[in-house]
Amino acid sequence: MRFQVLDIVFNPPHPVTGDAVPAADRLERVVETAVLAEELGLDAFAVGERHAGDVLSSSPTVILGAIAARTSRILLSTGVTVLSLLDPIRVAEDYATIDQLSRGRFEMVIGKGNEALQYPLLGLDLAKQYEYLEENYELLRLLLSGEEVDWDGRHRPDLQGATTLPRPYDGAFRIWHGSATSRFAVELAARWGDPIVSANAFQPRENYKVLIDHYREQYAAAGHDPAYGFVGSGSGGLFLADTTEQAIEEFRPIYEGAVARADLRRYDPAAVGKVTSFRTIEEAVERGPALVGSPERVAEKILDYHQSYGHDLQSVSINHLLEPARQDDVLRRFAEEVVPLVRAEVKTDLWGPADARRAKGFTAR
Repeated sequence: MRFQVLDIVFNPPHPVTGDAVPAADRLERVVETAVLAEELGLDAFAVGERHAGDVLSSSPTVILGAIAARTSRILLSTGVTVLSLLDPIRVAEDYATIDQLSRGRFEMVIGKGNEALQYPLLGLDLAKQYEYLEENYELLRLLLSGEEVDWDGRHRPDLQGATTLPRPYDGAFRIWHGSATSRFAVELAARWGDPIVSANAFQPRENYKVLIDHYREQYAAAGHDPAYGFVGSGSGGLFLADTTEQAIEEFRPIYEGAVARADLRRYDPAAVGKVTSFRTIEEAVERGPALVGSPERVAEKILDYHQSYGHDLQSVSINHLLEPARQDDVLRRFAEEVVPLVRAEVKTDLWGPADARRAKGFTAR
């Protein structure tokens, strides 16, 4: 199995103390964590994107550029690029720049995003989010793969002979599709033969498994090479301690405080995937996707979920409200104590020599 660290760069205040991490410190931690992830031999580091709420990832390309300058081996990615909101011309330009700066260590994950407030903020119609996603994706593919592009669409002016610069480092980089709540994303991925990443963050595993299974069915029906139908999985947070009981008690204030804070948004109960289905830390650990426990228990849980998902990539996130030294400790223990246990049981060709579609400047160890 391959392993990725994802930072969406959430930055709400501490749910107990009310203390907030200064923006400069929070952004610096993203870069430092990526550097540490590379030192620890993890495969990839991804930066999220949001344009509303207590989140600092409105400019993921800037963050990834800083990380590209500080690293030399780790693959860089996004989680997700909210393509429904963006001009594909700028996306092609910006991320080809990251691809060049990293010398071919970039792959992208796209999606419609999980924050409804972004759409009115940017003057877009939330009801058309899937239309935007499909059209922008198809144009982005053309811009990355060729020059002198002609385009006739519904939601942006036509193009004639458009070529974006810089070009990607060595041909079009791979695009993954983020999947959380609907069949649309996995069907779009399957139609084009792209891999997917399941959010696996808030809901029971059955809700995500049905989308993963549907993706594989549609991918096969489209006649694509099964060797490239890779699946990634997120998680409901990562926290390690010597025992699972200790991890639960130490992480309880942050987890349950975050649940209470999310409740203040007063989401429509029908808005599936906006808030967690697991109200307490015990529920999240016992029945949900939270990777909270001893290293052995967390490895066991990843393997248990692998039985359901058959995933090739495990993505983890570390809570920014932990002290920086504790954040580093959790990541180090994950790399040194959890990853070897999982890799001993799960093999994949993703990003290895047999994966001919991998980022051209990256081969997993």
